[in-house]
Amino acid sequence: MSGLFGTDGVRGVANRDLTCDIAFKLGQAAGALLGDTIVIGKDTRKSGDMLEASVAAGVMSAGGTALLAGVIPTPAVAYLTRTLQCAGGIVVSASHNPPEYNGIKFFDAQGYKLTDFNEHRIEDYVYTCARGGIEHPFLDTLSPHTPQNSYELPVGARVGTARHVDDACDQYCAHIIDAITKQGISFKGLHIALDVGHGASTYTSCRTFEELGAQVSVINTDYNGCDINVNCGSTHLEPLRALMKETGADIGVAHDGDADRVILLAPDGREIDGDIMLAVCALDLKTRHLLQENTVVSTVMCNLGFVDAMKAAGIRVVQTQVGDRHILEEMLLHGYNIGAEQSGHMILFDYNSTGDGLMSAAQFIAAFIRSGMPLDKLIDVVQKYPQVLLNVPVAHKENLAQSAEIQDVIHNVEQQLANEGRVLVRASGTEPLVRVMIEARDVARAQELANRIGDVVKRTLS
Repeated sequence: MSGLFGTDGVRGVANRDLTCDIAFKLGQAAGALLGDTIVIGKDTRKSGDMLEASVAAGVMSAGGTALLAGVIPTPAVAYLTRTLQCAGGIVVSASHNPPEYNGIKFFDAQGYKLTDFNEHRIEDYVYTCARGGIEHPFLDTLSPHTPQNSYELPVGARVGTARHVDDACDQYCAHIIDAITKQGISFKGLHIALDVGHGASTYTSCRTFEELGAQVSVINTDYNGCDINVNCGSTHLEPLRALMKETGADIGVAHDGDADRVILLAPDGREIDGDIMLAVCALDLKTRHLLQENTVVSTVMCNLGFVDAMKAAGIRVVQTQVGDRHILEEMLLHGYNIGAEQSGHMILFDYNSTGDGLMSAAQFIAAFIRSGMPLDKLIDVVQKYPQVLLNVPVAHKENLAQSAEIQDVIHNVEQQLANEGRVLVRASGTEPLVRVMIEARDVARAQELANRIGDVVKRTLS
């Protein structure tokens, strides 16, 4: 991959790294390469209006129709791309990143994230346009070759238009509600504490849970464009814990900024991450004879306790590289119907084509209700190894694999852990960070070893 696309679309600080010029050309590329009708959604960042306008203008400049869905979760755009029979979807969002960041994510006509091949085609289009006049440091690392393709823009009556999809959120909520009610499940009698993180799920999650019969106590539904993900949502669970304690809720639900992921909380305060959600939902599917190929897909970041739980249940675990796109590729290749990352991205192919925080929460709650067990006991199915994750700020994350000093300390720590834990060190795909994860039977030891590696990473790559 070149420097334009990261692990999840194009991302950077809005108006510095990710400019209106680049957004316009990305929209133009979508209209020219994906097809003539593109649905566009956004989260609540202040820069969302600016970049949405630029992307939509690009689509129209290529002769396409821009369907504007407004503030809406990322998975809803994937769903609408299919149901509205669009050629593609675009989401203006930087997911869990801070408010000053923004991003542009793409879906194809089936609601899947783009393949490497199609991302390269879009990069080549933008690079061609850059050679035609756009100058910006964000383009410096693009493909060094000049594409041979020639793109002629439409004029006159062939220029595209935009129109609003006024019921976009309604359609998505109805889809979630239908998926649960068809199982004969009602959330009546359940009290849900909900933190939408000043983000894109403001209009969807509370309404959906209430229409399914739940009592909902919700926080952070307002937004000013500069508070998304700030000390709230799925990456900062303290406000949700306080809300659960205050209200006595039965379960807590927290989304990130674009609601493609979810983290849950049990009444005793325990975090229910993607590993536990995947285990509970996989066991529920197996019980109902709906687990395709008796297999779940996770990543190398999953906890060893999750792997042990699945092995004990007779369920096969396939592990991929970090990133929900790799989980998606494995599921598509082999016909599996459930996969998840520890961070809370869960893909349920029976219901959507990408990670869907609201659908994941709803399906987990349905499995919880069906089990008849107290939630605290239900999640005991996974006995997790202590895991420490450090996010180390660096200036040159691209040099991680080439550093002999870093590789030596990683090898040394792996030898110390032997079969009693594991090490994972990787560069973030979206931020200037190196992530160091240590898993061991003892948390103090895991912290010590993580700090050892983190110190070398910081000294070597800063």
